Amino acid sequence: MTLAALRGRPFPYRDNSLNLFRLVLAGLVLIAHSFYTTGNGVGPQLHGENIGGWAVAGFFVISGFLITRSRLRSTAGDYLLHRIVRIFPAFLVCLIVTAVVFAPVAILIQYGTLRGYLSTPVTPLQFVWSNITLFMNQYGIGRSLSAVPYPSVWNGSLWTLYYEFLCYVLVWLLGALAWFRRNAVLAAIAFVLATAAHALESQVARLGLDVSFLLFLKLAPFFLGGALVYFLIDRWGVNRWVGIGSLLVAAGLAVGIPGWGGQIAAPFIAYGLLWLSTVAPQPTWISRNDVSYGFYIYAWPVQQLLALVGFGVGAGALGLLAYDVVAIVITFFLAWLSWVLIERRAMARVRRSPHSRSPLPQLDPRT
Repeated sequence: MTLAALRGRPFPYRDNSLNLFRLVLAGLVLIAHSFYTTGNGVGPQLHGENIGGWAVAGFFVISGFLITRSRLRSTAGDYLLHRIVRIFPAFLVCLIVTAVVFAPVAILIQYGTLRGYLSTPVTPLQFVWSNITLFMNQYGIGRSLSAVPYPSVWNGSLWTLYYEFLCYVLVWLLGALAWFRRNAVLAAIAFVLATAAHALESQVARLGLDVSFLLFLKLAPFFLGGALVYFLIDRWGVNRWVGIGSLLVAAGLAVGIPGWGGQIAAPFIAYGLLWLSTVAPQPTWISRNDVSYGFYIYAWPVQQLLALVGFGVGAGALGLLAYDVVAIVITFFLAWLSWVLIERRAMARVRRSPHSRSPLPQLDPRT
């Protein structure tokens, strides 16, 4: 088969199902976490990673693809500003809502009084301030959530955002190099190095680096795999047979190689998902409203409140299914509010700003 046979049609950046895919991945994270938050074990796993972990991998490969395009089509300043505005406002509002709405409600349910709420460590202000940089230093607030199966953790999903932003910064730095902009070689080298470092995690750990760096090495290959695929798709387009083959290869690597099979499969996961997004239909409402980020950041606190009132806790399969359905409905509503009131407005404002003067074509405001 010649290389020409691998060519496909250009990727339809404004006519794909990536919003739907990201929402489905966020839903899978919620379902995975429901086992923990209700005390029903750890749920289905592959090589010690539950379906939520694999869904996060899907997030990272898609993000790597889209964010690399953003970097190459924006000035350095515009790129960084847009990335900050896309992730921080909704994150900060989520922290505040957790501290001033979710936590007080939980304390009232559990104790019937707010006495000591503002002064018992970790105080609401400490919770917000200590986590304001995206790195999660504190997960609990005062005495709240002491009686749930997964106690004293208000949001077990937010930790990944710090590493996603580190990947944004990595691509921001790589994008300053002409070599990175011209071809896929540097992206391929970065992907191979990150994957090798993760595969050799036990040796890397001997260097004295803390667990946060090891977590970065775990997630960065997925992001860089998506970045690598951007260069390939930008040049060759999306081919149906390559897409199908990529999904099969990704499944084989993930299943067949414990520990780092998912990471080495990242480019194949990325290509397969991107191809699927060109053929799978997406509701018009979802195409215009990217609620996946809000869904991701609000799912866990919603699940914890439901668990606090005993819903789904220790339940069988049907009880867990009912818990998931209720959590999905409530979380979707909060995600829609986050999109309409915070995310969409923040992005629209920064793109209208006179300080954003990139001579390059502007991207879809959903990315």
